[in-house]
Amino acid sequence: MSFSNDVRHEIMGSTDDSWDRQFVRQCFLDGGTITDPIKSYHLAFNLPESEAKNLAIVLSNFGLHPKTLVKNGQTIVYLKEAEEISDTLKIMEANKSLLVFESKRVEKDLRNNLNRQINFEAANLNKTVSAAQDQINAIMYIANEKGLGHLSKPLREVAKLRQLHDTASLIEIGAMLSPPISKSGVNHRLRKIVEIAEEMKRFRSE
Repeated sequence: MSFSNDVRHEIMGSTDDSWDRQFVRQCFLDGGTITDPIKSYHLAFNLPESEAKNLAIVLSNFGLHPKTLVKNGQTIVYLKEAEEISDTLKIMEANKSLLVFESKRVEKDLRNNLNRQINFEAANLNKTVSAAQDQINAIMYIANEKGLGHLSKPLREVAKLRQLHDTASLIEIGAMLSPPISKSGVNHRLRKIVEIAEEMKRFRSE
């Protein structure tokens, strides 16, 4: 059974005496659909024009912001904000469906947040791997062209550690030095090495 049918089944036997709540319920029974919140947030009423206009007014009186469009001779009143869909379920007194909606909404938000975090970490990892490869390429170029003895002692120490530990983080490389230095310190030295290699390439091409 669809989420729309679940809502329809629940409100069918409601006996609230409030005219506006009854009217919203009846409009949903006549032409309402609501998307499963795991997929998207969309609540729509497909109604004749006069009924749709009245519904838009009633929903507005409840503090909601419905939108309308005309399609195939019918007027569609719809809401796409999760909070307003939740409020509409409250108006119709579809309390069981409201609990399901909120539960799925939380599940969706958690899933989206997790996906964003995974994507963020994957992007950072790709940047780190790319930067490490650039550093290794620069070190190899300097070693082949002039030897690492061309570098100052602090740069030479970092270069050798980067060669030996190509997957190590900047923090790990910093901890291997004596005395240890910070992540930013290691990053500064590696950037300097890359700059030296680029300068050597420019000089050679001239």
